[in-house]
Amino acid sequence: MHPLVETVLKYGLPFVFVNVLLEQIGLPIPAVPTLIVAGALTVEHDIRVAHVLLVALVACLIADSIWYALGHRLGLGILKTLCRISLSPDSCVRQTSSAFERWGMPSLLVAKFIPGFSTVAPPLAGAIGRRPLAFLFYDAGGSLIWAGGAVLLGRVFHRAVERALDFLAGIGTGAFALLGTALFLFILLKWWQRRRFYRALRMARITVEELQPLLSGKLAPVVLDVRTQGARMADPRRIPGARTLEYGEIEAKASSLPGDRQIVLYCT
Repeated sequence: MHPLVETVLKYGLPFVFVNVLLEQIGLPIPAVPTLIVAGALTVEHDIRVAHVLLVALVACLIADSIWYALGHRLGLGILKTLCRISLSPDSCVRQTSSAFERWGMPSLLVAKFIPGFSTVAPPLAGAIGRRPLAFLFYDAGGSLIWAGGAVLLGRVFHRAVERALDFLAGIGTGAFALLGTALFLFILLKWWQRRRFYRALRMARITVEELQPLLSGKLAPVVLDVRTQGARMADPRRIPGARTLEYGEIEAKASSLPGDRQIVLYCT
């Protein structure tokens, strides 16, 4: 019997709860395999589907409510902190904010199926002031869809689950070492691309202290606020005199900007 199957049989629902809670908090401890195994065990063992779904739902709501409260209290600052551990931190805030603005609260129904967005969506909902009851309603729906899908998969393929786990265990450490090396090289490549990007951008950056005296000069630069709508709602402060321009409109409206003055853009 595979160790994961033995663990779920031995510790039951408390193990499922802790595994889901830790994953939803943000730790790299996948809960889907546990939910699939628990779903498979509901067919031939004394484990009920409703109980598995209930503990998974409670664990998700606890973790997501913590992130929602942090987002409500700290604003987009918590989002920036989360995105710093992303492989593409420069686009993380914009991409997640844009996705949430496009789909709104219903995006929580599928958030847990989208890597990265599942962790960022709850604090983002809090940061932009979405109502707690609406958040809990959609988050509960998304949690049930996510957990229910894994449990259903385990029930449908219950005879193949343990064979699949044994196959993965029989692959050996060599295959996992190869996968780990490939992942490390990919992360290293992203880091190198990021370093190149910053080296190219360094000469084009301007600090607040450098910008302030320029704004009072004869030919003050044109300042463009290209933050997303959600970011402006979460933090309404802006540089005095800045124009609002959507990021996707920059190329189309570039010709309308004055050519004899510096252009300064700022975002999240």
